Amino acid sequence: MMPRASSLFFAAASLAPAALLILAAGVGGGWAYLALFGMTLAVVLLDKTVVEWQAEPGLAILVGLAHFAVLGSVLASLGDRSHLSALELAALLLATGLYLGQVSNACAHELIHRPGRRERALGTAIYCSILNGQHVSAHLLVHHVHAGTPRDPNSAPLGRGFYRYFLKATGAEFRAGWAAEDRRRQGSAKRLHPYAIYLGGAALSLLLAALLSGLAGVLALLGLSLHAHMQLLLSDYLQHYGLQRRTDPKGRIEPMGPQHSWNAPRSYSAAMMLNAPLHSDHHMNPGRAFPDLRHDPDTMPTLPYSVPVMGAIALVPPLWRRLMDQRVRAWLPPHGNVTDPIDATSGRAEAILSK
Repeated sequence: MMPRASSLFFAAASLAPAALLILAAGVGGGWAYLALFGMTLAVVLLDKTVVEWQAEPGLAILVGLAHFAVLGSVLASLGDRSHLSALELAALLLATGLYLGQVSNACAHELIHRPGRRERALGTAIYCSILNGQHVSAHLLVHHVHAGTPRDPNSAPLGRGFYRYFLKATGAEFRAGWAAEDRRRQGSAKRLHPYAIYLGGAALSLLLAALLSGLAGVLALLGLSLHAHMQLLLSDYLQHYGLQRRTDPKGRIEPMGPQHSWNAPRSYSAAMMLNAPLHSDHHMNPGRAFPDLRHDPDTMPTLPYSVPVMGAIALVPPLWRRLMDQRVRAWLPPHGNVTDPIDATSGRAEAILSK
């Protein structure tokens, strides 16, 4: 039985890095390096703790508000960079990009699944602020319907490297979300198209960046948004890589099951990302709040390392394939959900998974 930690520790995993970033943006100096440490090596070290973290559902709203405080503080700091050396500025921007990609994205993802209109609006605003509002429609109307099938741009088939996936999924996700919204609007054309909100929100975010720090603010927002978008697709890539849902002779696709998503139940990084790495349970129960998500290692595929570490490995496709392809294939014998056939037995699958 793992020891349980209070919800304050869970909250600190996502809010403490935000506080460090705000301090780094306002004061500079060693705070910038500490913020970068908090989003990199500290995550790896703290993931070694064996703790079952507790959480409160309201934390997502606090993290969502913290996102705007972080983004605004960092962009404003570019107007007067006298307190930041070149290296400190680089550390600050890199740490901010990692925070937006791993924490802000996870928070927005949690909020757009909430039943409350204000919570969904906050999640949408987070995505719009980092120029990725279309992900709301693409995620809810496309990914959650077609995950693990060729119709989902965000599900990578076995053997596809991340960079090829990224280039294809970026445009395909935008178009798929738009098409899904067009279909949903049939018969109610007077309703404002969600993509008008997403694009308008992105334009407003760029305008505010310009007002805060001029051209430097706009360029920084573009760079940070690209970094965050890349990490969002990186997360989708590694959480669905190679796991395909079966289609019966009549063309019917099996429901999403525990075997159709990769999970990374590491204590600290999962808390930092509001349990987003507990991905199988989320797809099976999209409306379940993040504190209630669970992981069953016997039925749910588990990544060998945390999401941040696996994301770094995926940036080196040969290393990723060497680590993951056998693990993907290992789910074929007992579960039959992978389309790439191999000559394997259940015993071989268990041996691969235990490595």
